[in-house]
Amino acid sequence: MERLYARASVSISDLKKNPSRVINQSEGSPVAILNHNKPSAYLIPAEAFEVLMEKLEDYEMGRLVKERENEPSVKVSLDEL
Repeated sequence: MERLYARASVSISDLKKNPSRVINQSEGSPVAILNHNKPSAYLIPAEAFEVLMEKLEDYEMGRLVKERENEPSVKVSLDEL
């Protein structure tokens, strides 16, 4: 059995019948979308997706900083900017 990363789930067939009902009943929580009883997608609120994307951008920026931390630097004064 595959692990679900949501407390609620719905079949693709039921989602197609009434997507608004699924969204409203989720009350802002993720919903696993099942195809033949296996997760095929997750439906998450727009706000949660936006937070997730910001965290991913922060992670990528941190990874880039870590990657470049040993590169030589150039000193610049504020006046030169």
